[in-house]
Amino acid sequence: MTGELAGQWLWVIYAVGFACAWGAGERPWLPARWTARTGLWATLLLIPAGWLWSTRGGPALDPLGLTASALVAVLGWAIVRYSARYLDGDAGQARFVRAMLFTLCMVGILVASSNLAVIVLAWSGTSIGLHYLLTHYPERKAAQVVAHKKFLVSRLAEVCLLIALGLIYAAVGSFSLEALAGHLAGTDSLPASLHIAALLVALAVILKTAQLPLHGWLIQVMEAPTPVSALLHAGVVNIGGLVLIRLATLLNLAPAAQTLLVLVGSITAVLAGLVMLTRVSIKVRLAWSTCAQMGFMLVEIGLGLYELALLHLVAHSLYKAYAFLAAGETVRSAGLRNYLPADASSTRSPAWYLGVPLLTAALVLGSLAAWQWLLPALSVPPAALVILVLGLTALLWLEQGREARLMLRASLQVLALTQLYLLWHTLFAGLAPAPAPAHPGLVAWVLLSFAALYAAQIWLRYHPRGRIARTLFPWAYAGFYLDEAFTRTTFKLWPIRLSPAQAQTLVNRQSLQKGELL
Repeated sequence: MTGELAGQWLWVIYAVGFACAWGAGERPWLPARWTARTGLWATLLLIPAGWLWSTRGGPALDPLGLTASALVAVLGWAIVRYSARYLDGDAGQARFVRAMLFTLCMVGILVASSNLAVIVLAWSGTSIGLHYLLTHYPERKAAQVVAHKKFLVSRLAEVCLLIALGLIYAAVGSFSLEALAGHLAGTDSLPASLHIAALLVALAVILKTAQLPLHGWLIQVMEAPTPVSALLHAGVVNIGGLVLIRLATLLNLAPAAQTLLVLVGSITAVLAGLVMLTRVSIKVRLAWSTCAQMGFMLVEIGLGLYELALLHLVAHSLYKAYAFLAAGETVRSAGLRNYLPADASSTRSPAWYLGVPLLTAALVLGSLAAWQWLLPALSVPPAALVILVLGLTALLWLEQGREARLMLRASLQVLALTQLYLLWHTLFAGLAPAPAPAHPGLVAWVLLSFAALYAAQIWLRYHPRGRIARTLFPWAYAGFYLDEAFTRTTFKLWPIRLSPAQAQTLVNRQSLQKGELL
């Protein structure tokens, strides 16, 4: 019970802070700081106490919910602290604080609940709070356009979720996740209604996680303050992955939903990865990276790799929060990297790029064998191993030189990262549902997709100014024109209306561009 209180009390703490923020007057950050600090300490103290209680005969804990609650508490504390400095002197600070605390409260409710109806309502509330954060500067036309697009996508996703809720309730008679799992226990196949419900949930998550071609709002949120970008990319956009992991028992019996997640996620991961290579702006690159990473996470869930997806979710949240809140340092470090010059091709032999995956595979498999000698019960799905090998191989490309010391250093980096992955895999295996067997066709598709992305990167290194590169670059730079088509369709169906102040701002900008006000 004590451990569960950490998850339940977290949203209560944020709700109290939200209420106090209304009466804070000119000092909105005082209740915000106390709320974030109290939420963090409550989580850090209650979770260990609950774990000790459960080991001594107390009630079982919800490890997934507690992990998510701890993540929310840490991110909320960091983002609120950063926001207080970032928005110092801003005229809309009070409005920002209320919207931030409301959003964190909704996220806290979502991650702690085991009731599907509450999860959907809290998810919708999170979207509403984020809408106010995205439009913190209401006079900015671009911010209004992005918020308008996200609003429509989110409402479409919620329609899917509401229909799915109705179908699940009709089949199970309850919105409880425990009741759903009990209903599906011992079942080898789903009725048509639950198949449709699983498909609708998968579609809603695809919409909420900014998968292609409905991804544009995630890329274009840079008009909002930086803390909003950190909250969105580090926390809110990840929620779909957590919901799918919660529904693992349903997804394991819904091959159509798994196929949809794998196909959409893999296509998004590959295309967004290519687009990211063309971007110069650090924050835009981070946005495209989030789009690709969310696709990658959906692939993992579609393949039944739930512990890997949870690890990915937590690691991505922490990294993106740091990357956005330290965007200035990210720009500096990116400038210090020794990238391959744009007008120079690789001097490596093609056999090098084909051979280093074998070396990486040897290091990864050797490490796994050593771990399994110590922990015989440790098991890592083959698909996860292949993905790990392809992800680490780039460390051995060594474009900057051929010295043996560089090769040794890169090999040690691969070994160190492999040990870190196996450690976290072992820890997260007890937090997420057990891996489910994936259809061989889906596994083959994913491996082919990532192998194609790897091959494309090698080709571009050898022919950076070749015909294929020159043909592909404009399309990749434009995001393959997918968002433009979605934007035109959106505005035809539901056009955005600008206020007089926004319209005048747009006129002034156009006049400045034409030189009429110079």
